Amino acid sequence: MIREDVLELWQELLWINDEILLEKTAQTWALALDKSVLTIDDLQTIPFTLLCGDDLQVSFMEHKRCVVHVSYEAGKKMNSFFTTNLPVNMDILVSGAILADVGKLLEYELKDGKAVTGTYGKYLRHPFSGVSLAEQCGVPAEVCHIIATHAAEGDLVKRTTEACIVHHADFMTFLPFKDRLKL
Repeated sequence: MIREDVLELWQELLWINDEILLEKTAQTWALALDKSVLTIDDLQTIPFTLLCGDDLQVSFMEHKRCVVHVSYEAGKKMNSFFTTNLPVNMDILVSGAILADVGKLLEYELKDGKAVTGTYGKYLRHPFSGVSLAEQCGVPAEVCHIIATHAAEGDLVKRTTEACIVHHADFMTFLPFKDRLKL
């Protein structure tokens, strides 16, 4: 059974048709919330990254939900255009997009009301802790691959189609905040 607070946080879980994968994806978020000092309310207010300075106004959940929506729409379009030549498994894609940053719940701490990299995060970045959380919940390797390769750590391996989509959705909604040309 999916925890009500997790489903409220992630209504996009209902886009996953495979009930077992849906449950394991939700369980991973429940486990992360149980282990984290962050609350669901914190996720609505803390910045999605600590790499863009103190003036970033985009919350963790705004960014995460955008990545999931961009990934979902890209996957649908790719299936529409490429059909059997480059099929996208939409359940794996959505699960991976939802779980890509779940490890940040262990990476971040709050200090004086601000999100900072905690002790755990100084040793393990969120792709590693995210895979660990997901494996504890029985999430399949195809989804763990997306979690592991969505960030720069994945640049040294070949990504699946679904992992490429999530990686690019994540970076296209991050780099403009970090590297955009300001005129």
